[in-house]
This record gives sequence, C-alpha cells and structure tokens, in this order.
Amino acid sequence: MIGYLKGALADMQRLTNGRIVVTIDVQGVGYELQITARAMGNLPPMGESVQIFTHLQNRDDQPVLFGFNSRAERDVFRLAISVSGIGPQMGMALLDSLNLNDLVQAVVSGNARILSQTPGVGKKTAERIILELKTKLAEWRQQAGLITAPDSGPASIVQEDVEMTLLALGYSNGEITKALQAVGQSKALSKTADTEDWIREAITWLSQ
Repeated sequence: MIGYLKGALADMQRLTNGRIVVTIDVQGVGYELQITARAMGNLPPMGESVQIFTHLQNRDDQPVLFGFNSRAERDVFRLAISVSGIGPQMGMALLDSLNLNDLVQAVVSGNARILSQTPGVGKKTAERIILELKTKLAEWRQQAGLITAPDSGPASIVQEDVEMTLLALGYSNGEITKALQAVGQSKALSKTADTEDWIREAITWLSQ
C-alpha cells in the first residue's frame, strides 16, 4: 500500500472527462494521481516539492491512485467509498463539492440537502450516506480533533426551511453553515425550533 508520495510536481492535466491528473516525480519515477479541483488549488508551482496522501484503487484493467491534500481527506474518502453504491469517482466528487469540515458536518447532522448538491448524488444516495456514515464520522471527527458542538445548528425539523430561506436570499452553503454553527452557540436559540428566530439571528450574524 502506498501511503503518500513526496516528490516534484512534474505535470498536471485536465482530461476530457473533467478529471484532473497530476504526475509526481519521485526519484526519477513518475506517479500519476487523480485529484480534485479543490486539491489542485493547493498545489505548489510546477517543479516544486509536494507531498500527497494516496489511496490505491484496483480496477479490472489497471490500478488508479487517488491523491489528497491531507490524511484526514483520505480517511473520509475511504469511509465514503465503503458505503454501498458509492464508487471512488463519487467519493472524489463529494470532496470536491464540499470542503472536508462541511462534508463531515453535513453527514453528522443528517443534512441530505447539502450532500445531494454534489453531481451524481441524489436524495436517496445522500440518505444512504448519512445512514451508513453518521456514527462513523462522528467518532472519526472526535478522534481527529475536528469537534463541533452537538447543539450548534437548528433542529433537523426546521433546518431545511432555514437553509432554503437563506439560500434564496443569496447566501452560499459555506456562509450558511458557518452562520448556523455560530448563532447555535446561544443556549436559548439552540433549544428552539422556531424557524424565524434562526433565520433572523443568522442574517444578523452574516451582516456583521
């Protein structure tokens, strides 16, 4: 098993199917890895040294190496592809559509709407991901030190209404997630299921 590769960034190309492949020169041997567009934005200039964590996926015709900026990203990818019906390309799409913390938070909080915005992930697939990974990712997040307070968001019965309203007002998913986590630290607000209260407090926080 190849845990990571460390070498010079030798090549980068976007294939006709939209996938991004980079080549890492490790002591004269070029290793090709598929990465996400999000990961590509964190790469150094061509020719400079880079370390990429890897996952080797064996296919019938040839093995494929997938690359990640961190061990944590690779951990979550491996958990994602353990879900029935989730292949490596969908796992990469999830990590590309959402940053790591937002992806984990969406699963742990049962937010199927956020997950289903990933291309190829419908509502039923999102619900299956939540069902199979909610407990695993909650435990992994604690072990990894990525802890979010359990009452840092609205109750699930009003969460979708709150998010849809804020989206309609022009806020992004990332902004909404941060706002709800921030205002959810209020003990009074965390105990209420009043949609209007959550929306009002979130807009106030976002307007600061």
